[in-house]
Amino acid sequence: MISVAIVGNGPVELHPDFKQFMSEVDIWIGADRGSLTLTKNQIPIEYAVGDFDSINEEEKGAIQKNTNFFEEYPPEKNETDLELALRKGYELHPDKIYLFGVTGGRLDHELVNIQLLHSIITKGIRGIMVDKSNFIELTLPGEHIVQHDDNYPTISFIPFTQHVRGLSLSEFKYSLVDQTISWGSTLCISNRLLLNNGTFSYKEGILLLVKSCDMIPV
Repeated sequence: MISVAIVGNGPVELHPDFKQFMSEVDIWIGADRGSLTLTKNQIPIEYAVGDFDSINEEEKGAIQKNTNFFEEYPPEKNETDLELALRKGYELHPDKIYLFGVTGGRLDHELVNIQLLHSIITKGIRGIMVDKSNFIELTLPGEHIVQHDDNYPTISFIPFTQHVRGLSLSEFKYSLVDQTISWGSTLCISNRLLLNNGTFSYKEGILLLVKSCDMIPV
């Protein structure tokens, strides 16, 4: 089992505590300025990729000292830095890919990054986006286990396709049996587990699992 983590250029204030993922992640990849984030957090980088147009030469030098492979691309390119990092991640044949630093900032970037979860799961890889207040995973039809997480206690289910059919929730505060939810439905927002584990299953469609917490003002 191989787990890869990719860190993008998203706002630093939205990053989760990377320490809680250190024991699970085998390989860290920095996408452009995300490489600097890893360097500042003293996390060794396997691959640093991107055009690096958002950092200065001193910062670039620090990244190069902290990575095994530094790959710089021209600013004019067809792929985003995150896509380049994902392509590198796929070459490692992981079972799971975490995406950090890919939320916040520009809404168009955030929305397309959520859509990237679809390209990950269609390759047979679990794709998970994590920030300070959200844990987002795209799922396919079948039965799935959800584990309670003190950092993200609130659980919501959002249809990624227009309809998700045959949805059932077990061991949740608000259970559900063989329901259809569609775009715009709030039926499955803000639920909680009754125990440490629960299950959800559905027959058709694609569903986003969102585990979250309320942001606490500093």
